[in-house]
Amino acid sequence: MTQVAQSEVSRSPGPWQPLRNRTFRNLLASNLISDIGTFMQSVGAAWLMTSLTRNPLYIALIQTASALPFFLLALPAGSIGDIFDRRKLILGTETWMLVVAIVLTVATFAGVMTPWLLLLLTLGLSIGDAVESPAWRAIFPELVEKEELPAALALNGIEFNLARAVGPGLGGFIVASVGVGAAFAFNTLSFFGVIAVIKRWRRPVRESTLPAETFRGATSAAIRYVRYSPGIRRLLFRSAILIFFTSSFWALLPTAARELSKSPIAYGFLLGSFGLGAVMGAMVLQRTRSKLSTETLLSYATAIFAAIVLSLALLRTPAILCFLMLFGGASWTAIMSLFNIMVQELAPDWVRARVLAVYLFVFQGSVTLGSTLWGFVALRTGVHATLAAASVGTGACLLLPLWFRLPDTKVDLSIWNHWVKPAMIEEPDPDEGPVLVTVKYVIDPAKAPEFLRQIHNYERVRRRDGAINWGIFVDTEAPNTYLESFKVDSWAEHERQHNRFTQADSEVEKQVLSYVIKPVEVQHYIYAREGPRFSETNS
Repeated sequence: MTQVAQSEVSRSPGPWQPLRNRTFRNLLASNLISDIGTFMQSVGAAWLMTSLTRNPLYIALIQTASALPFFLLALPAGSIGDIFDRRKLILGTETWMLVVAIVLTVATFAGVMTPWLLLLLTLGLSIGDAVESPAWRAIFPELVEKEELPAALALNGIEFNLARAVGPGLGGFIVASVGVGAAFAFNTLSFFGVIAVIKRWRRPVRESTLPAETFRGATSAAIRYVRYSPGIRRLLFRSAILIFFTSSFWALLPTAARELSKSPIAYGFLLGSFGLGAVMGAMVLQRTRSKLSTETLLSYATAIFAAIVLSLALLRTPAILCFLMLFGGASWTAIMSLFNIMVQELAPDWVRARVLAVYLFVFQGSVTLGSTLWGFVALRTGVHATLAAASVGTGACLLLPLWFRLPDTKVDLSIWNHWVKPAMIEEPDPDEGPVLVTVKYVIDPAKAPEFLRQIHNYERVRRRDGAINWGIFVDTEAPNTYLESFKVDSWAEHERQHNRFTQADSEVEKQVLSYVIKPVEVQHYIYAREGPRFSETNS
């Protein structure tokens, strides 16, 4: 299963209150078992690959096979998760992963496993996880009350890290004592609990006066929103660079562990120590966030993780490395949680699942590229030299704030739908379009330069929320009169714009209107495909 991004728990009435919700409680418990099975499967797959081949590239490709589907499918999966019934989607993907896990288990016990078959089945499991992930993240607001959501997300984060602490060590013990097939069998059984809980869940029916978005439209809206959101783009760039270098740790840890000990128990304990550190990091993160800025906390976590990667390259004592992995897990939790929290705080409700999908796309793309590249480098120069080089790159990410500061997340993204409904003779069909909207401004001539600067800030909002083109024009006969125009794909999409305007955007509009000396005039036009259809008055 996929970890749901953590959120701030400050201002929450009680950190354990969501557990009173039976569905949430059962889902959290079943997901804990499923996540433990997933980590056991990961340990088993990585160790099985080291038994099938000593080629570090093949071993690194296990990480690539796990990440590649997220890179390829995250964005369409986000659109699917917003369009279709999330309950049915999760049931379908869980069933898919159950079938793949059965094939993996049978093939292992039958002794017919090969490196390429292992990669293919790992890829199959990850495809299901990638399609499910955005929908899984988006169901939590449907399971608990709004005021309980931060606590629910925090509990889910603790659950995931607890599984990370228990799963690898348990997986290593089972692989060493019983065999890889037993670890795969446990993972297979772990899917049944989640399927049972989701199947019993009666998802509330959500009604909307607008037609559902199409797959193409939903995907375009996500790309457009990210394109015209500078803060989100900056955050994605920062995360992509850092994850590219840190992916070396996950890609080469199995090979490094194999050189430390021939037993999978050592590898399991390294991951278990890392997971235990992640649990401790999750428990103290919120208190630390109240004392340090996000930029400072991310820098500390990056520096610590760079040191952990370097220690894996230089040290050969499993006990010392297990101890250091506690700090590695805590720093990794801080990095992942901070990125996850920020990307959620920068996206409003209507597009949050899709923005999270874009984040997964960038994140897993960096993991895919990084894992493959670090595997190639290790094949040429050796595992330890590669880890040392990657630690230097991770440390160099501390310089990124000089040019790319983290965005401000203290913005109000609640809906501010203040637009007056246009007075029309006939209501257009939702699919009719394109729609041309014009806004006439009469301004103070002395403030024209300031007005133009502010109206171009407004352009970003218009395009982000649905405009496919935009322009500002001055009247040649009245130089203090300007006409803003923008086009939207359909009438339904224009109506959706009304629900995408936020309280933070209202500040931009107020700045634009501060230069106006007469009330603005708004006109709406629909493309006339078969002659005149109807006329419309001003809104």
